[in-house]
Amino acid sequence: QVQFVESGGGLVQPGGSVRLSCAASGSIFSIYTMGWYRQAPGKQREFVASITSSRATNYADSVKGRFTISRDNAKKTVYLQMNSLKPEDTAVYYCNRTPLENWGKGTLVTVSS
Repeated sequence: QVQFVESGGGLVQPGGSVRLSCAASGSIFSIYTMGWYRQAPGKQREFVASITSSRATNYADSVKGRFTISRDNAKKTVYLQMNSLKPEDTAVYYCNRTPLENWGKGTLVTVSS
């Protein structure tokens, strides 16, 4: 059974940057599409970005040009570089794969001055 451990969140000022990491357990990682999702207070969880096994990427319109997803298959880790952060990016960020597995605890990113 795969487990995901997200890290790297914190308090960031508007316009700032943060890099999230997600470490996956399990023997197979490289063949799966990996994705980042987020859930803001009082809202449903939403898609943020994904990266396929061939490293093709896809982004939600709200983060295009600001966020970059990447992966390191040797470390079984997926990253999310978040730049030009806005208060509306405040959320708990989760990673998962396709097809979805159990969700981890996520990591909280708070964008505020």
